Amino acid sequence: MVTTLDKGCFLLNGTTIIPDDGEASAALSSQGVTTSKEEARQNTIAYGILKAHNTSGNMDKLCVKFDKLTSHDITYVGIIQTARASGLEKFPIPYVLTNCHNSLCAVGGTINEDDHMFGLTAAQKYGGVYVPPHQAVIHQFAREMLATSGGMILGSDSHTRYGALGTMAVGEGGPELVKQLLGQTYDVDMPGVVAIYLEGTPKKGVGPQDVALAIIGKVFGDGYVKNKVMEFVGPGVKNLSADFRIGVDVMTTETTCLSSIWQTDDEIKQFYDIHGRSGDYKELKPGAVAYYDGLVKVDLDSLNPMIAMPFHPSNVYEIAEVNRNAADILADVEKRAKVSFGDKVEFSLQNKLKDGKLYVDQGIIAGCAGGGFENICAAADILKGHFIGNDRFTLSVYPASTPIFMEVVKNGTAATILESGAILKTAFCGPCFGAGDTPANNAFSIRHSTRNFPNREGSKVQSGQVASVALMDARSIAATAANKGILTPATEFDGDFGKYKYHFDSKIYENRVFDSHGKADPSVELQLGPNIKDWPKMVALTDNLLLKVVSEIHDPVTTTDELIPSGETSSYRSNPLGLAEFTLSRKDPAYVGLAKEVYAQELKRRENAPIDEMSEETAAAIKTVLTQFTDVSNANTGIGSTIFAVKPGDGSAREQAASCQKVLGGWANIANEYATKRYRSNLINWGMLPFIIDGEDLPFKNKDYIFIPDIRKAVKEKAENIKAFAVADGKLSEFNLKLGSLTDDERQIILDGCLINFNRVK
Repeated sequence: MVTTLDKGCFLLNGTTIIPDDGEASAALSSQGVTTSKEEARQNTIAYGILKAHNTSGNMDKLCVKFDKLTSHDITYVGIIQTARASGLEKFPIPYVLTNCHNSLCAVGGTINEDDHMFGLTAAQKYGGVYVPPHQAVIHQFAREMLATSGGMILGSDSHTRYGALGTMAVGEGGPELVKQLLGQTYDVDMPGVVAIYLEGTPKKGVGPQDVALAIIGKVFGDGYVKNKVMEFVGPGVKNLSADFRIGVDVMTTETTCLSSIWQTDDEIKQFYDIHGRSGDYKELKPGAVAYYDGLVKVDLDSLNPMIAMPFHPSNVYEIAEVNRNAADILADVEKRAKVSFGDKVEFSLQNKLKDGKLYVDQGIIAGCAGGGFENICAAADILKGHFIGNDRFTLSVYPASTPIFMEVVKNGTAATILESGAILKTAFCGPCFGAGDTPANNAFSIRHSTRNFPNREGSKVQSGQVASVALMDARSIAATAANKGILTPATEFDGDFGKYKYHFDSKIYENRVFDSHGKADPSVELQLGPNIKDWPKMVALTDNLLLKVVSEIHDPVTTTDELIPSGETSSYRSNPLGLAEFTLSRKDPAYVGLAKEVYAQELKRRENAPIDEMSEETAAAIKTVLTQFTDVSNANTGIGSTIFAVKPGDGSAREQAASCQKVLGGWANIANEYATKRYRSNLINWGMLPFIIDGEDLPFKNKDYIFIPDIRKAVKEKAENIKAFAVADGKLSEFNLKLGSLTDDERQIILDGCLINFNRVK
């Protein structure tokens, strides 16, 4: 069972919870405690780590410098190209470039391996670390080789989470890493800290994904931990192995929290000892009296195997409940699909029900969430003596690193998995984002991975192709596989789980990973493949803006996968204009063409073309604006596109969700709220205005124009309310927009047009 407090609380000695209500003072006094709430806030683990990394001297307004950076082969080319454009000469802190997303080199000819060669030469030139394809997924390498208790790591992947090892890690878009490479800071208001209070011990068959999904299902919908730090404490922590904690921790991203941190103990010390890094461990725990802004209580004893049905990690049920009420739950999934797909494709899972049992087509255990040593060993124990059969059901298992792969080979669990009919593959993130093990049309896949958003697993709805993914723990996936595809919770496994000791072979990395040890070699020439392109020129914000709405999305949440699809499109992420062709392609295929039409008018504007050379509709909009704003001209009024979405930006940290809009002439987003800080930061760093509008009863509609006078002045002068006008039918209708909180640097980035321009000006 997972419950939340509707208020903050004090935590005494890591075990006693005192809610912050009218009786709190008396309860504290009875314990001999006289501290204030403000003092107790400083006793969280998170506060101590943030204070040690804050350079502002003001704990309300943090300017954080991280210890290390990490990126993968979808993101590092763009990051380094951006930093190069701003004068990068050397990586100032350790920067690890892993190759786990486009490692198959399966799409686009040579371009994926060209990116890898760029990464290797960049690590040599600027003094970084290069992890070749198939060696490790980004987060497992970071756990094994980078994490330190009390440290901070910034990664250009949303699942950058190493809290279980005592490292506060944050996943952000590439421009935030660029700032660190250029000696700048990560600027954020002091986040709230929410205690995740664990008690009890998981029952046999319940794994880390089950615990994670139970938490996500409770806190995602109401934003309980949104943009906050989740701090795992309580007596139940000691009952979880390091691998188990890691498996829960990586999924905290799906709650929309900012970061996570756990109390550490001998179990984590042993992890560091095993990996030959004993000096990187230290005990972390909250002070004797710590104050938290909220509390999530997790009774581990009561949790059962869980499943997140399509199309979100928060769409959570107990597996037993799905088996009892499959028809009703599948009908609900179909309603959710209707929201995302509309009438573009026919979608139903009812044919998966046979004789009252729910059959699945595919199982995957992979990546940073599923590919851990204990998950694989537990799956092997369940599969032992069973066979997945020779019908539709398939099972693939991807160890998260080559050292883990080596160990499961040595201890025999690899043989058990292969004997069952399953396939064992190298470290790869592809099944998580649609670049590997794509299901058949209308297939239903169960995965111990991180996400199950619409379209993410490889569907192309515009081509009539659709499949769906549910998230489960490796143990229940193995139980389902042993039952030849009938959905089965691992608590029905009546055998024994073995006790497997992990031995880390450091030579695997020593023999293959390039590590400059921080020494740059300026003589190395970057190897640039033909797909690797520089960012196009971007102009500063003009005094006024004329924006055309080119997409209007009313889904409750819009993911970054819908803004810029994953899968084969990932191959083009080193080519800004090439990738931009895929923007919103699976959500709103008309977007790219409409955005290009508007951008063509902006290019004419920059060439000072007269109104009669503009398109008919643009000219009409300008003439309408001139009836009230007579000083509007090419010199002071930019023309661009914008989209409206209710709550955009859930999911990946990928900066391209914003940059693709920018290079197509986008100048803003308008939203009721932004799903994550990282997406909003991506908009800002690419010079796009992150407008907020109240309510979904909009004063404009798709393909309308919006005129925003004096927008440059409003940004510069920190205006709270920004006057805007809907331009339609020859009339101007006034309404208000807001920008929300912006740092001085963020305002200047928007004014300059993007982070690249900001750094050039500096």
